Amino acid sequence: MASVTRAVFGDLPSGAGTVEKFQLQSDLLKVDIISWGCTITALEVKDRQGRASDVVLGFAELEGYLQKQPYFGAVVGRVANRIAKGTFTLDGKEHKLAINNGPNSLHGGVRGFDKVLWTPQVLSDGVQFSRVSPDGEEGYPGELKVWVTYTLDGGELMINYRAQASQTTPVSLTNHSYFNLAGQGSPNIYDHEVTIEADAFLPVDETLIPTDHPQIGGHVTTACRFCSLKPRCSISQSSPSHRATEPPPPALPPGEVAPVQGTAFDLRKPVKLGKHLQEFHINGFDHNFCLKGSKEKRFCARVRHAGSGRVLEVYSTQPGVQFYTGNFLDGTLRGKKGAVYPKHSGFCLETQNWPDAVNQPHFPPVLLRPGEEYDHTTWFKFSVA
Repeated sequence: MASVTRAVFGDLPSGAGTVEKFQLQSDLLKVDIISWGCTITALEVKDRQGRASDVVLGFAELEGYLQKQPYFGAVVGRVANRIAKGTFTLDGKEHKLAINNGPNSLHGGVRGFDKVLWTPQVLSDGVQFSRVSPDGEEGYPGELKVWVTYTLDGGELMINYRAQASQTTPVSLTNHSYFNLAGQGSPNIYDHEVTIEADAFLPVDETLIPTDHPQIGGHVTTACRFCSLKPRCSISQSSPSHRATEPPPPALPPGEVAPVQGTAFDLRKPVKLGKHLQEFHINGFDHNFCLKGSKEKRFCARVRHAGSGRVLEVYSTQPGVQFYTGNFLDGTLRGKKGAVYPKHSGFCLETQNWPDAVNQPHFPPVLLRPGEEYDHTTWFKFSVA
């Protein structure tokens, strides 16, 4: 059985409201969640010696979350991940969204669900947050009523997302926690062992939109389609060396769903992250892994930190999980207990629909229509091994 306590976390500028903190505690976990962005600010897990450490990146005070920062611990929406060029067409009408990530719209736009105050309701074993996203917010059509519920049961934190729309609109919600199972403030995640139960992934272009050319961090990750060099090619694709060997193949349609077999994305068996990135000469992961379609709870990922014995297993009803290795962290932010967060000092497993699904008809459906209910759940299960 979990206990729930509430306290003031801080006041928003200009009298815009009070942010509260809710602490959920069981015999195995202690989780702090604030009403600003439904944000997980701390998550304490015991190691094999019984010593508890906070395993999520973030800030001790509200001011940290109000500055420009990479969505630490927050719920993101109305649509998580990227929408190409911030546009989509519904019933013949083009909708233009806020552009906030290169040429694209990311995580709901300039002021997404992570940057608003939610209304809390304490439950016996958790807390439910709700808000109404007005018609036209960040360019999205229709009013959207949203409920995000956190509950704690032993070593398992469950997050349920529900939404109802007044007009047809894309919806995809997730939590953007950055984990480091060695404890937040540890310098990197290279000693973490990662498994993702996915047979396919989405290759992306240089703006991280699903495309037809499997690249990661600017490096081709399979045999080069231009000159057949294996396993990688460092030659510029405009180089005469390519033209002298093999002409480029015809362009494939955008949104390729590529098999992981034989690529750096084959994480179906455990890999030690640092060694894996080095072996494949890649900058890190920021990719959607395609999960087996089902609306039932199913296993999607497992991360183990051998040094502490901590294990995180992720289960979800969602069709995809974005595995992100903190490639854009740069050490400039000062976090809890004075920690700095350099590149690769945390990882995210963002269960969600596939990126740019609203523009890709062969991706899982992302539209929510009036009279329907969006209802997805993700479970973070912590243990020691």
